[in-house]
Amino acid sequence: MTASSRSTSPSNPTGLEAGPLAVVVMAAGKGTRMKSRLPKVLHRLAGQPLIGRVIDTATRLGAARIVVVTGHGADEVEGAVRGLAGASVALDFARQEPQLGTGHAVQQAAPRLPDAGTVLVLSGDVPLIGEDTLRALVAASGGERLALLTIELDDPTGYGRVVRDAAGAQVQAIVEHKDATEAQRAIREIYSGVMAAPAAALKRWLGQLRNDNAQVEYYLTDVARIAVDEGTPVVAEVIADEMQVAGVNSPSQLAALERVWQRREAERLMDAGVRLADPARFDLRGELACGQDVEIDVGCIFEGRVELGEGVRIGAHCVIANARIAAGAVIHPFTHIDGGKEGAVVGAGALIGPYARLRPGAQLGAEVHVGNFVEIKNSTLADGAKANHLAYLGDATVGARVNYGAGSITANYDGANKHRTVIGDDVHVGSNCVLVAPITIGAGGTVGGGSTVTKSTEPGALTVARGRQVSFPNWQRPKKAPK
Repeated sequence: MTASSRSTSPSNPTGLEAGPLAVVVMAAGKGTRMKSRLPKVLHRLAGQPLIGRVIDTATRLGAARIVVVTGHGADEVEGAVRGLAGASVALDFARQEPQLGTGHAVQQAAPRLPDAGTVLVLSGDVPLIGEDTLRALVAASGGERLALLTIELDDPTGYGRVVRDAAGAQVQAIVEHKDATEAQRAIREIYSGVMAAPAAALKRWLGQLRNDNAQVEYYLTDVARIAVDEGTPVVAEVIADEMQVAGVNSPSQLAALERVWQRREAERLMDAGVRLADPARFDLRGELACGQDVEIDVGCIFEGRVELGEGVRIGAHCVIANARIAAGAVIHPFTHIDGGKEGAVVGAGALIGPYARLRPGAQLGAEVHVGNFVEIKNSTLADGAKANHLAYLGDATVGARVNYGAGSITANYDGANKHRTVIGDDVHVGSNCVLVAPITIGAGGTVGGGSTVTKSTEPGALTVARGRQVSFPNWQRPKKAPK
């Protein structure tokens, strides 16, 4: 068996010389074995819906149009996909109701496809298909041939077999497993479900599909036989990586692909110099950019866009989303950081955690210390500020070198509106204080432990706002009455 030649050149590295590329994504299936109310293609792999990964790949190929064929849960799938596709591609939908086979699915998309160029057919539940693999497949089609993505499997049960001529060179047909003879079932080369074809020819072939088969369905695979009968060359792009064409039909298959994805991402990071304590216990559900000498302990999850500067150390079991962590910072175990849309910032050399929580709007300067069970939300902490224990800072502007005591909070919400607290440079806030916003604590000031402060203070002032201590000598606690 031979892979097709690739018609590429330095001026045309993608091999898309045969006109614009349109992509059909089949996403109509119910996914019964998932045993879920959620449509199968919306289940997530590495934090993104399966179909989102397929659409991302199609977009990177430079597709001019993507047509998603929906059926089960169509409204939900279409709503989700609209939020996934970029503005650079024309997005359209076709409904397949009822579902009468893969050929029937692409028939529904045909009226929305151009008459020129190349059509690439993908499945919304096959998320690991590689961009380079698809470029090679489109190049193999060249706008003139039907190109099939195939692979040899040790156990091809259930897959359509690729039938070749006696010399084993030319593809003659694809025969579905249920329709195959015993001799054909012995063939190990299978059709992956991915093809590229000239748009005009594909439309013509789709119109000739029949359902006189074991499943009484319209098979997309029959276009191979029709193309051969017409004299159109059918070529196979043979790959060896089974995971690229693995589909998701059950929770166990989804979990298996998740581990494949995560292992590949872990290997990529380690190749770049990142030290992972255990690549089998690493989860990336977004984008992670790392400087030199970054160390990541076990059980960490990264979501959204995360940047780790040079020498950053991430302790075990941290969850970090949408954050920029500068060089030399240490994130101790069990810390949760979620920067939201604006992104959290942790300054150079900062020490965060363990068990700290940074929420959206947290902006921390250099050498800031945020300790155990401290929560920070929509607040800035200038260089050298410290909140080491059991504290809350919400809607606050904290100056340089502030020491914020254990158990202290900013009371930023009055039941209707949020208000801001401003704490000047070099302020010392004692333990168990309540700063009732809106309020400003002047630079260099001190707030005595246990104070509830409701008015702004002058720079350098000592502020104590608590009841005077009263002691009663020899006081006896009440005792229970005898029964």
